[in-house]
Amino acid sequence: MFETTIAGSLPKPAWLAQPRVLWAPWRLFGETLVEAKRDATVLMVKAQEDAGIDIVTDGEQARRHFVHGFLEQIEGVDFARQATISIRNNRYNAEVPTVTGPVRRARSVHRFEAEIARSHTNRRLKFTLPGPMTIVDTIADEHYRDRPTLAMAFAALLNEEARELAEIGVDVIQFDEPAFNVYMEAATDWGIAALNRAVEGLRCKTAVHICYGYGIKANIDWKASLGPEWRQYAGIFPALAASRIDQISIECAGARVPIELLGLLNGKDVLLGVIDVASERVETREEVAATIERAARFVPAERIYPCTNCGMAPMDRTLAISKLGALSAGAALARGRLASQRQ
Repeated sequence: MFETTIAGSLPKPAWLAQPRVLWAPWRLFGETLVEAKRDATVLMVKAQEDAGIDIVTDGEQARRHFVHGFLEQIEGVDFARQATISIRNNRYNAEVPTVTGPVRRARSVHRFEAEIARSHTNRRLKFTLPGPMTIVDTIADEHYRDRPTLAMAFAALLNEEARELAEIGVDVIQFDEPAFNVYMEAATDWGIAALNRAVEGLRCKTAVHICYGYGIKANIDWKASLGPEWRQYAGIFPALAASRIDQISIECAGARVPIELLGLLNGKDVLLGVIDVASERVETREEVAATIERAARFVPAERIYPCTNCGMAPMDRTLAISKLGALSAGAALARGRLASQRQ
């Protein structure tokens, strides 16, 4: 009960990429870079174990970015044809590659880091992939010219990748869909259908991560404009409750999300965001436990998995590790309190 996990990414060591920078370029090249990615993956798996995290990830150490790390190995995506586009409904601009032909997964994309992580931990392993709708929102398209069609094309490739990861021994495969919190109507019209296609036939646990973004200025400014209550989840939770996805990862720490909205996820596990990735302050274990206990009024305790709000890639590494310790300590406190109440 209250088993802990993280949303996915952790900061990269300074010898691998520039600290506190999103999409930071690699500091190494060739076989040296390959070896460094391997070392960083093992390091971050062990850091999670040391912090007491129950379901660990590879920390996304071998990827510059959670979307483009997947796209780099996909045929039909041209990284030499960069375009500047507005993403997340014009929240900020990004330099992105272009779809110039039919997309195809010719080889494994993430087997390398998944096998490293799997071979270095006996704990359950979660692996993250970008969701099809968020891919569509983070790429230029000169071929399909239709967002739902492009999303379905990527969903098929993601399904191929996810099946292979499950065969390696990954216990949970999570699809990251921050776009769901921005395009709520499109999410219910075709985004969840694409997500269902991505998880088709998978026998491992499946999750979707829907947050309000990394702790970067563009996201912090956007959240400040959302008013006293953030009700984006209300528009998509009922549809997700009817989806094939097993677990929903959401943001609650330091957020203005009405906690009662969690009741709309009836029948699903909730990866409950109890660690604020936009804050430089380490949560106390009492604060973490309090968020868990509030959520337990609307979600069965057995379905709550305390988690970080979002990825921690742009965060200071020491701070991130301290927050993982707070996550574990707070979950243990809430677990003990609930056990006492049930005696």
